[in-house]
Formats: sequence, C-alpha cells, structure tokens
Amino acid sequence: MADDAILRRQFLVGAGALATALSPANAAQAETAPATLPASPVAAADEPLLTLTPSEHAFIVAAVDTLIPADELSPSGSECGVAAFIDRQLAGAYGGGARLYRQGPFPKAKPELGYQLALNPREFFRSGIEQANAWTRKTYGKDFDRLSEQDREAALKAMEEGKAPFPGFSSRMFFDALLQITMEGFFADPIYGGNRDMAGWKMVGYPGLPATYREEITKYFGKKYDKPPRSIADFS
Repeated sequence: MADDAILRRQFLVGAGALATALSPANAAQAETAPATLPASPVAAADEPLLTLTPSEHAFIVAAVDTLIPADELSPSGSECGVAAFIDRQLAGAYGGGARLYRQGPFPKAKPELGYQLALNPREFFRSGIEQANAWTRKTYGKDFDRLSEQDREAALKAMEEGKAPFPGFSSRMFFDALLQITMEGFFADPIYGGNRDMAGWKMVGYPGLPATYREEITKYFGKKYDKPPRSIADFS
C-alpha cells in the first residue's frame, strides 16, 4: 500500500505543471469563475456546501484522500481543499455545463470523441457517486466512504479499469473525470478553494501567478528558484 501511495504521488508530480495550466475544473471556465470567491479559503470543516449533499461530500472527501493521501509531501487532498474546490466547481458554470453543447442527439460514441452525455457535469458526478456507492455496497457491503483504505484503493482501481459495472456510462469514465478534477483542485490557484496553503505548488516547485521574471533571470540563472509561490489573492 505504501508503494501505491508513492506511485500516486509520482503521477501527481508529473501532472502538476499540466494541471496548473488547466485549472479551474475546465480551463475555459476560468473567465466565468465568480469574482467574489474569498482570497483565503476557510477550513474545510467550516466551509458550507454549495451543491454537494452530505453523502456526496463524504464520497468526494474519501476519494480525494485516497488519491492524495497525507504524507511527508503534503496534507491529504481534502485537507488541501480539494473537496471544497470540487463543490465550488460543480455549483458554478462548469457544473451547469455552460460550455457544453447540450442539444443532442447523444449516441454512444468512441472515447476519443470526448464527453457525449446528456448529463451536465453536476448531474454526471451525482450519478457517478450514486452508482459507485451502489457498487461498493454490493461488493463490500458499505458505501465508499465507509470502506477501509485498502478497499477504497481497490474500488477506485476497479473503476479505473472499468470493471465496476455502472449503468449509463462506464466506471472508467467516472474515474477519469474524478481524477482530473482532483488534480485540478490540488494544483489550482488557492482562490478557487483548493491547493490550500499552496501545498500543491510547493510540492512541485511551481512559483504561482507571476508570469514574467526578467528581474530574476540573472540572479537565478542555473539556480533553484527559492521564493515562495504567490496566488491571485497576493496581487488583489
């Protein structure tokens, strides 16, 4: 299980640079993100849910903590605000499918053609969580969030491989979407609710918002850039 955690971490580090460029949940949604989001996200336990139900939130917390376990590199996914990020994204334009063509028809298509469902992302995640819990109850006798760490890992692995039968869409499709939004929440600018204390950026050495470093080039040429990362809130 320790080896699995290491492999998950290696994958996150490798994906970090890409995920920072893609956040929030869909890069195209960035311009529609609410301007009133708090600059310093409150603790996860104190942040009210915007769209997830308590049972859905429990699933998300368990899932992101399984994908990003607390270790010497960072706190767990939920402690880094990933569950809060997902709740915010699903409550906003992304969750409502603002950038999706929704007129149909919706035939079953090849995976390389992208998202082809009649469900908007909020409905998709709601259905996926319901089906995941139904499958784990049938397989393990419990909802996903009540499983042991080992069983949660096995359940996510089965979904990743498409071995958990979901009606309507594949469990692999749900897993891929869950993993994607988890990575985005871990590496997004903290103003969106995730990446609390910039833990994801610190883990991969990402400097954050500043896009020009002309004054630093001479000083840091060939050296590690050791200044702390800065977010949107630092420039507001």
